[in-house]
Amino acid sequence: MNLKVDVCIVGAGPGGSLLAFLLARKNITVALLERDKEVGKAFRGEHLNEEGEAILKKYGLFEEIEQLGLLRMEKLEYWQDGKPFKTILPQPEIGHLGIHVPQANLLSVLIKSGTHFPNLTCMMNTRVADLLKDDAGNYCGVLAIQNGQEITIDCQLIIGADGRNSTVRKKAEIEVNKRKHGYDLLWARIPAPEGWEPSIKMALINNKQLSLFTQTNDFIQVGWNIEEGSFSTLRKEPFTAFIKQLVEAFPDLNETVHKHIQSWKDFVLLDVYSTTSENWGSSGLVLIGDAIHTMTPTGAFGLNSALKDADYLATLIDKDYVTLLDSLDCSTQRKREIEKIQATQIEKEQSFASQFTIMV
Repeated sequence: MNLKVDVCIVGAGPGGSLLAFLLARKNITVALLERDKEVGKAFRGEHLNEEGEAILKKYGLFEEIEQLGLLRMEKLEYWQDGKPFKTILPQPEIGHLGIHVPQANLLSVLIKSGTHFPNLTCMMNTRVADLLKDDAGNYCGVLAIQNGQEITIDCQLIIGADGRNSTVRKKAEIEVNKRKHGYDLLWARIPAPEGWEPSIKMALINNKQLSLFTQTNDFIQVGWNIEEGSFSTLRKEPFTAFIKQLVEAFPDLNETVHKHIQSWKDFVLLDVYSTTSENWGSSGLVLIGDAIHTMTPTGAFGLNSALKDADYLATLIDKDYVTLLDSLDCSTQRKREIEKIQATQIEKEQSFASQFTIMV
């Protein structure tokens, strides 16, 4: 099977799906490839900040996402000894301290809005087997596998939006500089106790950050920093002693924690690192989002940075000038901001414990 389009986007996450929509509305033919059978299964990286919100509103997408369900964070609290000691409220003009948007809600609206245009083809359960080059060495297509069938997709531009483990980046042999941050992260998801307010709550346990993020449908996402590479050792220790620290930090969670976190298997481990690269692409190929600048969870910048990449890159691609896209233009403009954000993440990580010094 053969398919010919102007642009082939690999990865139907937030950045790839938004970019597919933005290009389709400019009458550019697009193939959007996603290796999973369905979108939005993960429960991590689902917080919009005001910049991500503004992008979605700019294109008339936010209202429909809101109708499907989202939740605005009303306050940020720092807790110690089982009670809050500092509360931060949102600026009135912003109205929130982040918005939880289930990824399934976000992606369903982005993909639905994109496939409204006949020039966008969305291909689920499709993985990239190889990247194709022309005689001059320029990237000119993708060899993909869908349901066991090979598909050749000829295009003028390949966009890798396929996340931190990007196949496109690896196939294009684009190097990234990887930085470890000294910690890994354990995620868990539990039902919220009755009367739990939409909020972000922080605590300090063994000099490591413990975070609670309220989610839609009365859930709480627990994010617990642990020493880098320590999980294999940690899980050999008594589980009850570990969970006791969570309940002591947030006593209101006693019942729901003991009911829904009963073993180490109820946590998901995230290997935390960030990446940067001098090279965001090659002739006929560009990378965006975590594929080229992986972010740590700190500050929930990853989702919003991917949306901003897509928004900016869409301004550089025109129906008549797809092949003239200079990946350096995209990287030069976005790289400056990514560098600032990653520096901010490091500063927040290194200064987190100082938020609790007034209680010592």
